[in-house]
Amino acid sequence: MSRFALLLATLLLTAGCAMPTITVHEDALSPREHLQLGISYEQKKEYDLAEEQYREATDLPEAWLCLANLAFTRQQWDESEKLYEKAMKQLPEDPRPYNNLAWLYYTRKRDLCRAETLAEKAVALAPAKQRKPYEDTLESVRAARRIVELK
Repeated sequence: MSRFALLLATLLLTAGCAMPTITVHEDALSPREHLQLGISYEQKKEYDLAEEQYREATDLPEAWLCLANLAFTRQQWDESEKLYEKAMKQLPEDPRPYNNLAWLYYTRKRDLCRAETLAEKAVALAPAKQRKPYEDTLESVRAARRIVELK
């Protein structure tokens, strides 16, 4: 009996010594959580980390707008323009990407005709109670166009 008990004890002790395995887990964060984390990083001016999180959230259309805004903040004008175009496709009824691309053109003093068209669309899409900032962009673009036309 003691031999059996010794054998059983040995088997039980060695059974717990299996080879380690590597387990790959799916991303613990949802796209929405990545987006919120990206916003937090951006507010702290940790732009590289913000970009990583926004890219993890691109299943959400709003992530493209966040990426475009981040590129604008970093003065990456060409990248920002491309990302605003993508955001407009992803968010066709949202006035923000139209407005922000219009503002990009306004700040760069280029393509002001298109900027005006985009700003007009932003105003048209915005709910009445939220139109003021979009109307401000439109007026700024129109003023810039008038100056250019006077030259």
